[in-house]
Amino acid sequence: MIERMAKRLLKLPRLGKRLLAVVLDAALCVLTVWLALWLRLEEWVRPQPGYVSAAVCSVVLALPLFMRQGLYAAVFRFSGWNALLALARAMFWYFVLYALVFTVVGVAGVPRTVGLIQPLLLGLAVGTSRVAVRFWLGDLYRQMSQKGQLRGVLVYGAGGAGRQLAAALRHSAECRLVGYLDDSAALQGHTLDAAPVYAPAQLPALVQQLGVTDVLLAMPSATRAQRLQVVDMLRQYPVHVRSLPTLDRLVQGRVSLDDVRELDIEDLLGRDPMRPDAALMGQDIRAATVMVTGAGGSIGSELCRQIVHCAPCRLLLVESNEFALYSIHDELQRWLATEGEHEGVQVELVPLLASVQDEVRMGEIMATWRPQTVYHAAAYKHVPLVEHNVIEGVRNNVWGTRVCARLARAHGVRKFVLVSTDKAVRPTNVMGASKRLAELVVQGLALDAEGGTSATCMTMVRFGNVLGSSGSVVPRFREQIAQGGPITLTHQDVTRYFMTIPEAAQLVIQAGAMAHGGDVFLLDMGAPVRIMDLARRMVELSGLRVRDAANPHGDIEIQITGLRPGEKLYEELLIEEGAEPTPHPRILRAREGHLPWQQLEAALQEMQALIAAREVAAVRAQLQRLVTGYLPSTEVVDWVALASASALTIAGPAYPEPAMVRTM
Repeated sequence: MIERMAKRLLKLPRLGKRLLAVVLDAALCVLTVWLALWLRLEEWVRPQPGYVSAAVCSVVLALPLFMRQGLYAAVFRFSGWNALLALARAMFWYFVLYALVFTVVGVAGVPRTVGLIQPLLLGLAVGTSRVAVRFWLGDLYRQMSQKGQLRGVLVYGAGGAGRQLAAALRHSAECRLVGYLDDSAALQGHTLDAAPVYAPAQLPALVQQLGVTDVLLAMPSATRAQRLQVVDMLRQYPVHVRSLPTLDRLVQGRVSLDDVRELDIEDLLGRDPMRPDAALMGQDIRAATVMVTGAGGSIGSELCRQIVHCAPCRLLLVESNEFALYSIHDELQRWLATEGEHEGVQVELVPLLASVQDEVRMGEIMATWRPQTVYHAAAYKHVPLVEHNVIEGVRNNVWGTRVCARLARAHGVRKFVLVSTDKAVRPTNVMGASKRLAELVVQGLALDAEGGTSATCMTMVRFGNVLGSSGSVVPRFREQIAQGGPITLTHQDVTRYFMTIPEAAQLVIQAGAMAHGGDVFLLDMGAPVRIMDLARRMVELSGLRVRDAANPHGDIEIQITGLRPGEKLYEELLIEEGAEPTPHPRILRAREGHLPWQQLEAALQEMQALIAAREVAAVRAQLQRLVTGYLPSTEVVDWVALASASALTIAGPAYPEPAMVRTM
């Protein structure tokens, strides 16, 4: 009520505010006369001619003096020391004149001491009123001014999470709560904690009339399909859409603004992740010694997080990047010391700096700890980088797999799982071809003609892009939008499969648990996503508009830069037809062709000699012979090969033209 009254006062015109101040001061003059009489006579007195004359004289003397000193020209809510000094000067002359009349000269019926007491009381009353207005109306005015400049926010969802989020918004210095949006007709038109609930159809009017700039989704229990429906509705309006996490990611406790995050592509997929099968998750992990290579990478680190939840006795973290290894080891240690301790999970973590190409080091690790399960996630996976660094890509992806798989068999590992990629299917780049050759290595060792089926169950799991991985388009697009654009896109028709990192890691573990040896498992990635559509959605859900021919005054431009070396327009998961279902609805099994181990090993030895000789083009040609469907999309673009060819050409005929840079 007080706040509403103050807002009405602030909305009065300047003349109205001055008249109100004059009336207030006149009332204080009368009131302080009666207070002075009460203090002098120690009882309340009834109006008498002398007392009335004392009150009238006070008003007649005070108001002109206040006007002369400029007290009514000042804006009370901004009153400072200058205003107080002006008041002091006015009260000094008022004291002199009033005391002269009622104390020195005297008025019949009025005690002389009133001439001294009343000016003191009036000065105190007027000064207090100015200070009160300064702090009350001044602070409120600043809050109202700031609120008018803050971003207007609507909370989508008037449930428990939405109300907690609205409560946090009320105390925010960065935004102002406008109200709720909710699909429930029973709530629309009502108020919750003084905040109105609107229908989603009213959003266009709210944007125009109330300055709504942001919509925060507070629907943690909604399915991904429901969230997608809401997001598609909101993207047509110029509002920045953000969200609370889903229930499985939202920590227990009160909701705060810190829980609000930008929309991820997972909010746009429209497919809910399945709960993992606890029996499959723990089958190869519980109470076992487990090793993860590439433990600091996107998939490797998530595998480690999922594995510790399954309570192995020991987890070997193998990583060549020191900082990545430190980061995941520190994260897991902190989890075990907090949540893990509450859940009764105790895992020995062993961080090991090692390259999977180093046979001696990897053999030393396996001989020391004898792991029962190995997840081989170490790989170079960035397509253009591997295309520009052919030999290192092949050495790491193929020889690293060969080293780890052979050592796993030699040291009695029960289960060896290779993490593969959809780029291994009919590859157009060295990265994809090297990963397919790594699959052939695992297949060949799993079905070694010399020793029959290997005692080590070897399998591989193939899937597409994961959200949030290094090189993912989502964080790159978000950064480009924050910088005002442009968004760079390689081709307007490029499409990709996407899956969340936790879901991919869980499915890798579950697929490995179903393996019998030599299996190629495919993860159901859902429908492919057109990257151009993804870019447009991200721009629109940021409250901006795409600048193109149809909208030349838009905010963010999308620039087409052209496909990078080895990049495909679309990816596939299956080489041959006829994927078989498995007991898990998101996992398929493919029986694809493979090479006998003896034949493959001989070809690998030949490739090793080519690598030692740094014959880049010959290495790529060997990849073409071994990997069915590998059709390079570009000439050799290896940096060293190109630089060497350039140097030899400049040097003249003393150096023969190298064959390794010719197109194969």
